[in-house]
Amino acid sequence: MTSDLDQSGWRQGAACVAALTFDVDAESPILAAGRRYADNAMAMTHQAFGPKVGVPRILQMLKDVQQPATFFIPGVTAERYPRMVEQVLESGHEIAHHSHTHRTAVSMTFDDERADFDRALSALGRFGISPKGHRAALWEPSWQTPLLVAEYGLKYDSSLMDADVPYLIETPAGTVAELPPHWSLDDWEQYAFLPEPKIGEVIQSPLVVADMWIHEIDAMRRHGALFMLTCHPFLTGRAGRLESLRTVIETALERGDVRFSTCEALAEAALGDAALIAGPLNPVTASAELYPDY
Repeated sequence: MTSDLDQSGWRQGAACVAALTFDVDAESPILAAGRRYADNAMAMTHQAFGPKVGVPRILQMLKDVQQPATFFIPGVTAERYPRMVEQVLESGHEIAHHSHTHRTAVSMTFDDERADFDRALSALGRFGISPKGHRAALWEPSWQTPLLVAEYGLKYDSSLMDADVPYLIETPAGTVAELPPHWSLDDWEQYAFLPEPKIGEVIQSPLVVADMWIHEIDAMRRHGALFMLTCHPFLTGRAGRLESLRTVIETALERGDVRFSTCEALAEAALGDAALIAGPLNPVTASAELYPDY
């Protein structure tokens, strides 16, 4: 394993930092695919399993293993399931911003993205929540999203994929930490299935998923990386999958050099890490001459 265990850096002496994050999307991503799906009782109840059953189970599991987590909750989910939000708060976990409608920022104008961002803040604010971080719906921010995060006084974003360690983004409104996720550490790619809309077509064995994620932790211990795990209560809240996640967490704890952190605490550590130098994003421009098809 890596010998670079700097107590002052973002890892704070750990070989690997693990962040357990749960996107409580509920019905929002299905409705974002088409308002007509509100009439599909199977699809809607499939998603409702997350806040109704998955979240309480996850909270109990986190209590059992005594580890913190971050819950990214869209505004519409918070409004529909206020008791679920209260349960997360009562359990002492972080709640962060995850848009209002779960519509991708890539499909919005910047004014529409700002309006959606602001509406989500208002929805969470009714619970006394001042979120410190943001995760874009579908991990599809615009190039201006970090600017919004900074403008509204949040500390971090968790949407971009050009690193597997935290880094700092400089914007005209201030500096924010980026906590990069990746599809390989997302339960959606393993478990998501609906006939319509098609949100996935594979239902993987939880035993296979646990083995894959434990391998990732061990690799990240060697490389000093961030294990940013993203789970969805409508998926991982199912019993067998939750026990698979419990196995992953308990195995990481047995390694002895993995530190679990909320995203807020991790962002604070990154922002205080003198070795991390903030820089602006570098948006891609595509020449119409080289890429004629838009």
